[in-house]
Amino acid sequence: MKKFEQAFTLIELMIVVSIIGILSVIVIPTYQDYVIRTQVSEGMNLADDIKTVVTKFFQDRGTWPINNTEVGLSIPTNIEGKYVLAIEVVNNIITVTYGNGAHVKIAGQKITMTAIESNGSISWTCANGGVIADSHLPAACR
Repeated sequence: MKKFEQAFTLIELMIVVSIIGILSVIVIPTYQDYVIRTQVSEGMNLADDIKTVVTKFFQDRGTWPINNTEVGLSIPTNIEGKYVLAIEVVNNIITVTYGNGAHVKIAGQKITMTAIESNGSISWTCANGGVIADSHLPAACR
């Protein structure tokens, strides 16, 4: 009996390398979008607690807080996360500023949430000024 050696041919190896290349071209940008959306959601999560505090302030006093201090929060730059640089309250507007290791596409950018009072009910709208791509924003901000 003869023993045959089996190995991959050069063509087979080139096909495998090209398939890996094609997959990486598709996967890397998708992963980066996922990373940015995750970083943006951190700011939204931090702002959720502040929205509650601002809403209670308005319901108790009938006016919007002038700044973070009036509503009982720390100064804006002390409210931070891994990707959030600051969260500032001015009247009925909460502004989230991204920084601190955030992706370059959102570093230094801002998202604002505005409280709207209607018949005793308060709702929040979200805007980003068109700087952060819609694909990176939560559904409520698109």
